[in-house]
Amino acid sequence: MSPRTPGAGAGKWSERFAGATSELMFQFNSSLSYDQRLAAHELRASIAHARMLGRQGIIPKKDAAKIVAGLRLLERLRAAGRLRLDVPEEDIHTLVEKELTRRIGAAGKKLHTARSRNDQVNAVTRLWLRDAIDAQQRLILLLRRALLRQAQAHAATVMPGYTHLQVAQPTTLGHHLHAYDCMLARDAARLADCRRRVNVLPLGAAALAGTGFAIDPRMVAKELGFDSIFANSMDAVADRDYAIEYAHCAAQLLLHLSRLGEEIVIWASQPFGFVRVADAFSTGSSIMPQKRNPDAAELLRGKAGRALGALQALMTMVKGQPLTYNKDNQEDKEALFDSAATAASCLQVAAPMVASLEFDAGRMRAAAEQGYAAATELADALVRKGVSFRSAHARVARLVRLAESRGLALAELPAAEARRATGLTAAELRAALTIDRVLAGRRSPGSPQPKQVARAAARELRRVEKLLAA
Repeated sequence: MSPRTPGAGAGKWSERFAGATSELMFQFNSSLSYDQRLAAHELRASIAHARMLGRQGIIPKKDAAKIVAGLRLLERLRAAGRLRLDVPEEDIHTLVEKELTRRIGAAGKKLHTARSRNDQVNAVTRLWLRDAIDAQQRLILLLRRALLRQAQAHAATVMPGYTHLQVAQPTTLGHHLHAYDCMLARDAARLADCRRRVNVLPLGAAALAGTGFAIDPRMVAKELGFDSIFANSMDAVADRDYAIEYAHCAAQLLLHLSRLGEEIVIWASQPFGFVRVADAFSTGSSIMPQKRNPDAAELLRGKAGRALGALQALMTMVKGQPLTYNKDNQEDKEALFDSAATAASCLQVAAPMVASLEFDAGRMRAAAEQGYAAATELADALVRKGVSFRSAHARVARLVRLAESRGLALAELPAAEARRATGLTAAELRAALTIDRVLAGRRSPGSPQPKQVARAAARELRRVEKLLAA
């Protein structure tokens, strides 16, 4: 492997070494191939830093103005796609500084005063992540809107509720979909909480021990929209908690989307037939002409594994690191970027897919009437007559066993036999075994009573629409 010319493509430390960096080491060490996506945020942070240096008199004001003008030029070039990023540089930070100096001359060499790449990279990554979180919050709102509209439309659509994937009790499709909205609301709250810890400026911590220059980090924080500045310079450069916390939030979000995807896959299968996934989110088979595969839903399930892997990678990277900055931390970027990109892509697909789902209310009701879903209500009816719940449970269990042995539903048992086994009147039996009456009688908070589901969905939908309009 041939050596590189000393200083060629190397960082600002190159004069420390007499020998050249090997090409192998340069490629191994470079992060530009993936951290170039931080370019816009690097330029923003550098502009704020240069303005602070000028205002504080750390560098001449004319040099600060020249640096800012040069960085503004680079912003315009980047926006126009004319800032070359496919060059042999160590990282985006080095590229920007070298490109700036090439264009404005010696003043560009003053930009790095009172900062280190250690605090610089953490500041820029936080800026990027803050924007990513904000974008994902909107995507979550779009998915919540799709779920809530479906929940509102199907507040009274009867379906079976399951435990252990066995028919358990009757519920409604609206109630089921509202459950996913509740999960997503918590995901959004977690991201908002994470964002508060992301939004702390580390710039000014320098390499690890601060600086002797009279810097004003609060000025930089205000310009860049950070809520606060670092409390400890060592922690500021070593901290990757914020990346791990975000990765956890993304993993939890995708676990919820994975569960939703799995249910859609199950519901779309022929034994269930509860839902039809639109053509736009389905695929066929290369060999079986009849196939209609819910691949979008399957990918929601599969991509959760990537988010979990990114979280594991970040935690393992930090494990055992001494303070402060170590090169290991360069490995945070790809995991963080992939985590955010995966979460965003899943949300982008999930919202229109959910909005386009077509449900078969007849199949769902028929399934709810199987599996003795009303058995619990029958036991509760006995409790209302003064029977202890355990005794009521035993009576109904025997009745279910009898019906099952005859291949009958509970409502199909001879009325006299059912009354004799339970002690309930014919009217009481009908009330307990009629699904719509069972659901209408649910009075507990958060239950599948159709009116309650419709109110909850409408209330949350108003909140979501208001946030989307803001």
